[in-house]
Amino acid sequence: MARQPRHHSDLLTDLLKEVSRSFYLTLRILPRPVRRQIGLAYLLARATDTIADAACAPVATRLQALEQLRSRIAGPHHAPLDLSALLAQEEASSPSPAERILLERIEEALAVLNSFNKEDQSLIREVLNTITSGQSLDLERFGSARGRPQSLATAAELEDYTYRVAGCVGEFWTRICLAHLFADAGLDEGVLLGDGIRFGKGLQLVNILRDLPRDLRSGRCYLPGDELAAAGLQPVDLLDPASEPRLRPVFHRWLDRAESHLRAGWSYTQALPRAAVRIRLACAWPLLIGARTLCLLRLQSPLTSASPVKIRRAEVRRLLAQSLFLYPFEQAWRHQFQRALRPSR
Repeated sequence: MARQPRHHSDLLTDLLKEVSRSFYLTLRILPRPVRRQIGLAYLLARATDTIADAACAPVATRLQALEQLRSRIAGPHHAPLDLSALLAQEEASSPSPAERILLERIEEALAVLNSFNKEDQSLIREVLNTITSGQSLDLERFGSARGRPQSLATAAELEDYTYRVAGCVGEFWTRICLAHLFADAGLDEGVLLGDGIRFGKGLQLVNILRDLPRDLRSGRCYLPGDELAAAGLQPVDLLDPASEPRLRPVFHRWLDRAESHLRAGWSYTQALPRAAVRIRLACAWPLLIGARTLCLLRLQSPLTSASPVKIRRAEVRRLLAQSLFLYPFEQAWRHQFQRALRPSR
């Protein structure tokens, strides 16, 4: 693998920390052989997500910029990206200065991609191609929505979306770890890949369910329209908190689905060799935080939250510290996921 160019080194340290928020906790503990690949994949996904979320820019502008970046990541096109129109429209309302810097330095991130070996480049390009396909589809469905929420049609559409933007990440994570960490560990690759996909989909479902009120206000409803109709609801009805009793069975059915996916993620974590402490902790932490978030979502109305459910920093620190303390005690460590799903006393 080629040496990391010195002038790009802060992309995968300082800038990555600024844009990755809580995920940086996971990135920091990743084993060195996979840290840069996963970190860069995250950084590029953050760039495509920033483009997709550039609300001040017209949908057509965002779709064009996404396609340009997607083509550059894929490799066949080498002309420098021109994101000046998008950046100019976002200048007054960019959600994060760090995200703006990321777009300004996107050519450097692409140069880092080319520093990896061919196999790693292929895995990163494949996962980014899938992620951007999900982001483009999301823009085409909801990008022009204003006021009146539109929904996905069916559960199959929701499952497809969660695969495109997150399940594929679990697949990528698994393949990169199998190549660099577990090539000779005798793991069941098929089972691991299946559980890895569900791992990613579960985390995305938690985010979707947590963000339901905010998404509704922006015209997006990821809950399937046919399930809402069976409950006597249209997406616009969900703007009224009085609809909560009819929504509750649909919402809790998807909470159960998210929990089932996260349980598959926990099985994935347990299947990894116990000696692989760093990668097991990197998997366990988002799962434990996701489980605590699910627990809170079950305890409150899905439509009346003033802001999305968020685990307090003190509790996140407690979960992380507890996972480290329990690691030598296999039985107790294995049971911590189930405990995280229970209401605190």
